[in-house]
Amino acid sequence: MAQVLEFKLPDLGEGLTEAEIVRWLVEVGDVVAIDQPVVEVETAKAMVEVPCPYGGVVTARFGEEGSELPVGAPLLTVAVGATDASSPGGDGAAADEPSGGSGNVLVGYGTGAPVARRRRIRPERVGADAAPATVPAPVPVPVAASTLAPAPVPVGDVSGQANGRVNGRQGPVAVVSPLVRRLARQHDIDLRRLTGSGPDGLILRADVDSAIRHAGEATEAETRPAAEPVAAEAPTVHGGAAVPAAERIPLRGVRGAVADKLSRSRSEIPDATCWVDADATELMAARAAMNAASGPSGGPKVSVLALLARICTAALARYPELNSTVDTAAREIVRLPGVHLGFAAQTERGLVVPVVRDAHTRNAESIGAEIARLTELARTGKLSPAQLTGGTFTLNNYGVFGVDGSTPIINHPEAAMLGVGRIMPKPWVHNGELAVRQVVQLSLTFDHRVCDGGTAGGFLRYVADCVEQPAVLLRTL
Repeated sequence: MAQVLEFKLPDLGEGLTEAEIVRWLVEVGDVVAIDQPVVEVETAKAMVEVPCPYGGVVTARFGEEGSELPVGAPLLTVAVGATDASSPGGDGAAADEPSGGSGNVLVGYGTGAPVARRRRIRPERVGADAAPATVPAPVPVPVAASTLAPAPVPVGDVSGQANGRVNGRQGPVAVVSPLVRRLARQHDIDLRRLTGSGPDGLILRADVDSAIRHAGEATEAETRPAAEPVAAEAPTVHGGAAVPAAERIPLRGVRGAVADKLSRSRSEIPDATCWVDADATELMAARAAMNAASGPSGGPKVSVLALLARICTAALARYPELNSTVDTAAREIVRLPGVHLGFAAQTERGLVVPVVRDAHTRNAESIGAEIARLTELARTGKLSPAQLTGGTFTLNNYGVFGVDGSTPIINHPEAAMLGVGRIMPKPWVHNGELAVRQVVQLSLTFDHRVCDGGTAGGFLRYVADCVEQPAVLLRTL
């Protein structure tokens, strides 16, 4: 006898409350094994393949590719112990999957069970021999906008604990996600008036978002003067030519996470920026000598970013105030024992900041190898949330975009970020004479709560001295 189990979007960690479906890896009717990846989702941190903790036949999927689901919303249903009409023996052949579930969340933390060969089973055969009371026939309902009932019904509980007649039917208010309940409370949305678009009338975040939009449009229409026409986002005509409507791009995924973090940084951190031009000619010569000494097969080349990262770790050892964070609740500055160095990387998904763990214990070659590894993972969208969090100081090389200078925004909750412009030939006074030298602009943005300008200036000057005279760094090695 088949048992239909519902698999919900699990908690992906790092405080994430929602994810966007990027690609389904299984179809309705496929046979899945325990811990087999069934869907690829994108969170604000990374792309993640989500494994199913049950083995059996997929009977329904919830959510289309491109839709966003909150944690706890149904992903799919699996018939455990379903029969396979295409297997030898017809009706009596049982599926060769275990009936239990692993309870695992992310790929790589599984039971090690082999992934079963995908077999298509006609949905009408799933649970054909089971009693209707134990094997419901789930029907996938796509995530869609909600509708409002004509009038509120004063029966039921927004928490879904009390039974009553809701939206013309008997039963509890169908809300699973705490995120949905909190969002409804924040915008004064009565969940008893919503018709959920999820399975069995489950109220999803999309339903609450739609109700919020409808409420806002109604309020705007009531307050707008009668003579003012309602503006529609449609092509307009100007000078005889059609002007296309404005494009609206949702702030979600990586773009939304970047927007939230930068906004929080600017609203919470009293930042200041200082900058200096430095002669990087000797640094470039030292790098060339290092790479020449390694020979044609002596290992990977040392990059300029790796050398700058090593200089930063030495500077942070001298000025630990900048390797800290502020505990606003306790009103304390927390100086961190180790340097986890983040570096900005531009990818097709947007700006991400991978973190080199324990950078203070690495030399330039080791830091360079780790930067190369993390950069490749970033480009392919395979960075895990753990590889994108926990940084204590960030290095931003915007010179790769052909930019000389910038005022970096601190990567909250860190205390400082060093920005590096492009290295280019410029006229420079060297040994009392005008010469063409390789010059770079360095910019340091720092949290003025953790230190004053003297500390920030000392840090930046030390970095510039190491760039101009790499031998200065030898004293700390």
